Amino acid sequence: MSPLTPESEVGRAIAAARLIAVLVVDELESAIPVAESLLKGGVTAMELTLRTPVALEAAAAITAAFPEMMVGIGTVIFPKQVDDAVSAGAAFGVSPGVNPAVIQRAAEAGLPFGPGIMTPTDIDVAIQEGCRLLKFFPAESSGGLAHLSNIAAPYAHLGLKFIPLGGIGSANLMSYLNHDLIAAVGGSWLAPRDVIRAKDWVTIEANARDAMTAIQS
Repeated sequence: MSPLTPESEVGRAIAAARLIAVLVVDELESAIPVAESLLKGGVTAMELTLRTPVALEAAAAITAAFPEMMVGIGTVIFPKQVDDAVSAGAAFGVSPGVNPAVIQRAAEAGLPFGPGIMTPTDIDVAIQEGCRLLKFFPAESSGGLAHLSNIAAPYAHLGLKFIPLGGIGSANLMSYLNHDLIAAVGGSWLAPRDVIRAKDWVTIEANARDAMTAIQS
């Protein structure tokens, strides 16, 4: 399996989902309810970040319970975490930055992988490793769509697509999704960490439904 590209099976599925919920799950018991709430609201893709001890167990539980949910693993910053993500059944992996060793391990393990970029140098390193669907992070604080358009311009002939994360919410969601560089958008506003901790599944479902309604309209 090649690195993550817009034309790959996983790349097309991410683009079809349009929205990726970025989650930090502290308690394993929250995994199933949060996934169920997102699905009820129409969100079919998520990135579970490796920021808590239960993240991998949560990913495995969600993958087993809800095959219709595309579960990715985020914050993959060491090669061994690639193997952990594969063992948990992850559909894809992403990282906050560009680490060739991690990208190469993902290719060896058959895990579609999208590194995080913020500069032309980041993009250059990523494309040398065969990546064409890239995470743009942190999106808003680094200049948003104007910045992305500028740094992506020299690579336009390569057909790159991006998944922006960081500072995106209901107010600017559609401005990103309507841009031709964007495959899908990721965000933590759908299921914030404190809301998950409070087990407020109603709010998470409502956030998901509001976002998907905006996208579909």
